[in-house]
Amino acid sequence: MKIKVDYLVCEANAVCMGLAPEVFDVDDDDQLHVLLPEPPPEMHDRVRHAVRSCPKAALSLEE
Repeated sequence: MKIKVDYLVCEANAVCMGLAPEVFDVDDDDQLHVLLPEPPPEMHDRVRHAVRSCPKAALSLEE
């Protein structure tokens, strides 16, 4: 699994960070950072939920 971000669409709402803070981070400048671009298998369900929950659909997965 690899996380993809469309930074032109992302509004840094931090929904993903709230659901998987060890994978996503939004800094003080409202920039999203993917801390684990290829998360381990035990995090896949939470990451899928975070990706589906993005209000702007800026996140996607390459499985």
